[in-house]
This record gives sequence, structure tokens and C-alpha cells, in this order.
Amino acid sequence: MCGIAGLIVPNYSVDQIKQMGQRMQAAIQHRGPDDQGIYLAPTQQTALIHTRLSILDLSTAGHQPMSTPDGRYWISFNGEIYNFRQLKAELEHQGDRFQSQTDTEVLLRLYQRDGEACVNSLRGMFAFAIWDEWEQTCFIARDPLGIKPLYYWQSGNKLVFASELKAVLASGLPSRSLNPTGLYGYLTTGSVPEPHTLLEDIYCLPAGHTLLWQRGETTTNHYWQIQFGAESIAPETAIEQVRAALIDSVRHHFVSDVPVGVFLSGGIDSTAVVALSRQIQSGELRTYSIGFEESDWSESTIAHQVAQEFETEHTEWILDGATARSLLPKFLSAIDQPSIDGFNTFCVSHLTQLNGTKVVLSGLGGDELFNGYNSSEKVPQLVDFATRLQPIKPLVSAIGAGLEQWTGSGRYRRLGDFLQRPATLANAYRSFRGIFTHTEACQISQSYTGQSMPRRDASTVIPEQPSTTDVISWLELTQYMRNQLLRESDVMSMTWGLELRVPFVDATLLDAIAQIPSDIRLQPGKQLLTQAVPEVPTWVRDRPKQGFYFPFQVWMDGAWKDYFQAVDCPKSIPLKNWYRRWSLAVLQHWWQQI
Repeated sequence: MCGIAGLIVPNYSVDQIKQMGQRMQAAIQHRGPDDQGIYLAPTQQTALIHTRLSILDLSTAGHQPMSTPDGRYWISFNGEIYNFRQLKAELEHQGDRFQSQTDTEVLLRLYQRDGEACVNSLRGMFAFAIWDEWEQTCFIARDPLGIKPLYYWQSGNKLVFASELKAVLASGLPSRSLNPTGLYGYLTTGSVPEPHTLLEDIYCLPAGHTLLWQRGETTTNHYWQIQFGAESIAPETAIEQVRAALIDSVRHHFVSDVPVGVFLSGGIDSTAVVALSRQIQSGELRTYSIGFEESDWSESTIAHQVAQEFETEHTEWILDGATARSLLPKFLSAIDQPSIDGFNTFCVSHLTQLNGTKVVLSGLGGDELFNGYNSSEKVPQLVDFATRLQPIKPLVSAIGAGLEQWTGSGRYRRLGDFLQRPATLANAYRSFRGIFTHTEACQISQSYTGQSMPRRDASTVIPEQPSTTDVISWLELTQYMRNQLLRESDVMSMTWGLELRVPFVDATLLDAIAQIPSDIRLQPGKQLLTQAVPEVPTWVRDRPKQGFYFPFQVWMDGAWKDYFQAVDCPKSIPLKNWYRRWSLAVLQHWWQQI
């Protein structure tokens, strides 16, 4: 796991390119504390930048940027290719010879053989750039599910890209202007929806996409997307199929030359990862969890019981508001783009790093794959409710406007907003997952940008799916998980130089189970997952879902009060709900330091 960056700036001097490259490298140094490098192309228009966290082949043979022996292709790569050994054997059979034991070199040789189609052979999480010195092209790519981030800015024939927005800005080329579309998306959903960012003219390369720069022009290609099916399958066969796919995924995610640990919250997903890990290895397995002095929020007891059940070397950190407050300044400075998530990963990653672990598995993605949220129930209910009221739509819209304007609850305000909109699954999902209403988001956005947004945002385009629950699963995977959970997990783990792997977020796994009908795959309570991993104890499986939540409301009213008391917001917008106050306070801090 690493930090990557690059720039193509025709007509700039070598000294200018070096200075820009060094600033960009400094901005992502935390992502790769073990090594660093900059490649300047002989054409003097291109630089590739790298900071390395050594996981595979810890020797200097893994130094990046890396080139092919003839010097034609150069790569800066962030991520892990879990099937690199199989790919390497195939390439060796065809005559290739390798100088390292890294997946980076395999990826480079694969591109040399297959060109842009190389992404179709990769299993893993990745964001990379390959410069072709002979053809003067730059190829960048991002993994199918968007685990690893990649941002870019283009103006004329210039291109700048990096693992984090901060590094793109460090080049000194983009302006620091807020993007109203990205800001609106953040205010309504709690995270910035790709491909937008909070900054004008800087974009996130969407998941499952590639981009090719050639002679000053860029073209993008969408090479993979989620598509559920509905094949006829017996429940017993589905269970066997899912178990085999899960074990296969976890086995691949243990590919490492350093020990691999596990985040353990005590819920079904993290317990399943620990249980499956024990199918892979019987030796030492380290697990990490966070607990709280506030007993109503803490799951430390159940996490400790799981650790005992599976005989892991468990480390726990009991946080109180004062200790958590001492971490806030570093957390706020680590934010690349604000969201209402990330502090939990920030804290448990710090604990893991302090204990000498460099790679950790997370149960992230289990809820989205196996229906761990009540969105599959609540969202259709919202649509059905609004649809039945269509005959009196004008009255319903008036009631919705009243709810949005006069109630003090964020939830009821979002319901009022929804009642004024078409009764679609996407709109209902936005109401279910949202933060601020359309009107509120426009007011706040205007206070930041000075621009009004009189029209509502465009509707989400959802590929045709076999069932309503499949649509909601697609929304959870591509909206909530991708834009919020994955992005914050990457940034906050890499802040501490920790590689976080997510075996549930695996394209090969998803392909293997996506054709199982939703009435089996998405049974309430993640039944298919618990049936496929019967090692999960009943006392974990049968507990009411609590989630990995922090006592933010308590802390924001107490130990954190000085950070969250003075929040810029129009007086007509209530901030009673903690997540509303959090989203604006974090945005405010981010904008002041960007």
C-alpha cells in the first residue's frame, strides 16, 4: 500500500517539474513511510511520484517508480494484486523473467503484454499510473469497486493525479475553489459523490474506470460494473457457493510478507472475517478493537469474547471523551475530503499501528452484500407510502414543504423533502441516508460559494436490476459504501501507514454470488452470511444489530464542545442531530486548512 502521484506538464522546466513533484510527494509521505521515489521522463514533461509502504518483497527490489528493463514503461502503483503469483507464473511460462517478488513488477509486465486490457486480469485493490516513454501516453486505472482512490485535474494538455486531493493541490496548478455540485452532494448525503470532489475541476476517477492521456487528450473507459442476476438455485447450493467464495477471498487477502491482523468490533461481519481467517491459518492472529467508557455504546465485552472463542491475540483501547478529543487535531488535519465518517477507523488504525501491525482485514462490505441494514425494508416502504398518496399530490407536497420548513428533526425534514419529489427508490434512499434537505443544502452551499442552486440535483441513474432489494443493495454498494466507508477507511488507515484490506469488497467474490436471487442472498439479518459461516457463535449472530458507533452526541455536548459549538449555519436550519453538526463543523475545519 502506497501513495502515488504524477503530472504531465508540457513546456515546464525540469526544475519546475522537480519542485512540483517534491511538493506532491511530501503531501502523501504518510501513505508510504518506508521508501520514496520520483521518476522524471527524459522528455522532461512527465513525472511519476511514489511513497512506499513495504508489504510484498521488503527489499529495495520493490522500489518505485519501477520500469521495464528497456526503460519504456514506468509505473507508480498503490494497492495489492492478490492473484499476482498466478499471473507471474503465466508470464514466466511465456518467457518473462522477473527481478523482484512484487506484484508491481507483475502488473507492469502484464501491461507490457496486454495494454489497457490488463485490468481485466487483476484481482485486488488498486490505483496505478503507467507512463509509456516511446508512445508518450499515460494510462491510469482504478479497481472495480473503488477501494483505492485516484484523483485528477486536467487543463488543456496538462494532467495531474494523485492518491489524495492534497497532493493534487500541492502541485500548485489547480485553484482552491469550491465545487457547488460536490458541496451539494456532501451536504445531502454526508460524503462527496464520485466523480465529483469538493474542489472545482478536480475529479475522482470512478470505480472500475481507466483513463488514457495521449497528446493532451484524455479518454475514459468503464471496464467493470455491478450487475445482479436471478438464477434458479437451491438454498443449500447457495450456502456452499458463498462459503467457498468467502474462504477464497479471505485466503487471497492474506497474501503478504508481513503479519496480517483483523479489526474486530464484535459484530457479525468482523467475527465472520476472524472465523474465516482461522480456516486459513492456525498460528498467531492479532485482533484490534475500540471500546468506550460509555457502556451503552461499547461492544468491547463481545469483541473480547469473540477473541477468546477464536484464540486471537487481542488488543483493546477503551476511549473516553478527553482522550478522543486529544486525537481530534490530527484527525482533522488528516481529512482529505470531509464526511460524517472516519474517526472510528482513525482510532482503531492508530491502535493497530502502535502495536506494530502493518496490514489489517476489515469486515467492511458485509452489510452491503448481505443486507445488514434496514434500508431494504424502509426505502420501499417510503416509496409505497408516497405512491399511494399520488392522487392528492398537491396536498402531499404542501405537507412535505411544511415538514421541511417547520420541524426541528432532520429525519422529518428529509421526509418532507422526499414528499415533494417523485416517489423513486433513489429519492427514497437519499431521504433514508441523507443529512440535509435540498433547500437546506442550497442555503448552506450559497453561504460558502455565493452561488444559488435553484434546481434539484439530477436523479441517480440505476442500471436495471432483477428486484427492488437488488436496487437498494446496488445503492448501498455504490453510494454509501464507496463514497463514504471505503474512502474514509483508505485515508484514515493510511494516515498511520496501515494497509487496510476488505475481503467482502472483492469483485471476484461479488461475481461469484451476484447471480444468487435476492430472496436468498438478501434475507434479513444476513442469514446467508451466517449460514455460510456457521462458526459465528449464536451469541453474536442473535444479538440486535448495533453497528460500530462512537458516542459522538455525548462527546460533542461535553469534552468536544469547543470544536462543535461554533458552527456556521443559517439560523433556520436545526442542528439537533449530531451528524448535522458534525458535517458542518468538519467542513468548516477542512475549508479553513485546505
